[in-house]
Amino acid sequence: MHLQFIGIDPNTGDGESPTVWVDQEKKELVLQGWKPDPELEATCAAFEVPGHAKGIPDHEAVIRIPARMVDMIREACDAVERADVR
Repeated sequence: MHLQFIGIDPNTGDGESPTVWVDQEKKELVLQGWKPDPELEATCAAFEVPGHAKGIPDHEAVIRIPARMVDMIREACDAVERADVR
């Protein structure tokens, strides 16, 4: 697996490290973020729209990413799109 490091939360301190990577082989964004509190996770699990069942499957997770990382996520999206063109 080849991960391209995009960036880390600029306000990172000890033990805090939301991070953005791109998996160029799978053409996926890889995000490390904070775990949600139980209330947020329950709200997400209860959310229902067409094509989206209630709940969070065991193979998925809800994470929180600070808004200050939006530029990094945009950069990661661009990197995934470039990888898709190749």
